[in-house]
Amino acid sequence: MEIGQNVRVRRLRDRVSQEIVKKLGQIGTICGYKVVDGKGVGLLVQFEDKTATWFFEDELELS
Repeated sequence: MEIGQNVRVRRLRDRVSQEIVKKLGQIGTICGYKVVDGKGVGLLVQFEDKTATWFFEDELELS
């Protein structure tokens, strides 16, 4: 997955806030990468409402 691609949030691996749970099924655009605590690289996704958060690659699918 690369910056600029559209992705859909398909699952959440960890417990997260209700705000992030609301992103399930939504489509956003990859706008960056985030190094996470030894488990790999996260993808920073921005949504239509201009919010952004990061996800693991296996939580996303190309749309």
